[in-house]
Amino acid sequence: MIAIGSDPNVGLLGIYGAVIAAGVFGILVAPLMGRMLGLFPPVVTGTVITLIGVSLMRVGINWAAGGQPTTRAVIDGVVKDVPNLAYGDLGNLGIAALVLVAVLLLSKYGRGLISNCAVLLGIVIGTLVAMAMGKVSFEGLNDASAIALITPLHFGIPTFDIPAILSMCVVMLITLVESTGMFLALADITGKRLSNQDLTRGLRADGLGTVIGGVFNTFPYTSFSQNVGLVTVTGVRSRYVAVAGGIILIGLGLFPKMAHIVASVPQFVLGGAGIVMFGMVAATGIRILGSCDFNRNRFNLFIVAISIGFGMIPTLAPTFFQYLPKWTDPFTHSGIVLGTIVAVVLNVFFNGVQSREEAMRNAAANSHGTE
Repeated sequence: MIAIGSDPNVGLLGIYGAVIAAGVFGILVAPLMGRMLGLFPPVVTGTVITLIGVSLMRVGINWAAGGQPTTRAVIDGVVKDVPNLAYGDLGNLGIAALVLVAVLLLSKYGRGLISNCAVLLGIVIGTLVAMAMGKVSFEGLNDASAIALITPLHFGIPTFDIPAILSMCVVMLITLVESTGMFLALADITGKRLSNQDLTRGLRADGLGTVIGGVFNTFPYTSFSQNVGLVTVTGVRSRYVAVAGGIILIGLGLFPKMAHIVASVPQFVLGGAGIVMFGMVAATGIRILGSCDFNRNRFNLFIVAISIGFGMIPTLAPTFFQYLPKWTDPFTHSGIVLGTIVAVVLNVFFNGVQSREEAMRNAAANSHGTE
């Protein structure tokens, strides 16, 4: 989107036009993606879900340390990356550890609602401690409006630039592949059999959310992989909880002061909970891989090993693909996308494509929850 917006012939309205068009594209291709379930046997889904969890651990660890190792500063009129001196501050790490311990204790000894809300309560405890230590800033809260209405097409009628649309459609297609892995993970965690129709509806929701995002002056919406771990930790599997969360987010958009308070929760507080949630995602993937036959089918070892290896490249060596053409960035900058593509291709090469019936049996066999 930055590349699209930097073109003076496209600009912000061109971004919104590309976002809307990409959302429509996602809605149209969702049924095709739904028919591709045969490309995701347990060896692929387990690998992808493990990779999602492992890739997200960097996010949780950086949160716990207080942000990113580097920050940007203007030096002699030039924006440069400089070390983040607050990164790894012992106070940050201590509060993150407190949140982690609180989540574990509440999960083990809490009952009913207390246990289910262990992550939320852990974040609340961590935030209160951070406030007592003077590590929470509410700067700008008084300047925020009490009520603010979000108007569609606030900046004008979107423009539709063909190259920008094509670029965004490629990103949307990759997003749908990533979402497919998340839906398969949720199916396994919740003990639900994922049908082609279920997958299609989920992907259409991604497309529809992207269209709505473009209309309301924002950027593409997609499934958030961090929430997969949240479902595992809390044990809450009701779709109505997600609906309630959406209503709360709409409310936060209407009441900027409340949104400002939520946004003031320090990253190191979120890090303590994030390590638990993201680790749960990886553990779910490992459990799925445990159902694969590695003794009689040694090719599965190659699929898992090489896919995870490729998937870790963007995390461990961010500049590894720096000399590839820019159009490859959506494929090479996301370890989840790269690992998914490699896993699917290697599985087709070694094992072929499953029949629809076999794919459904595998999906059902692996949809037995975490009990």
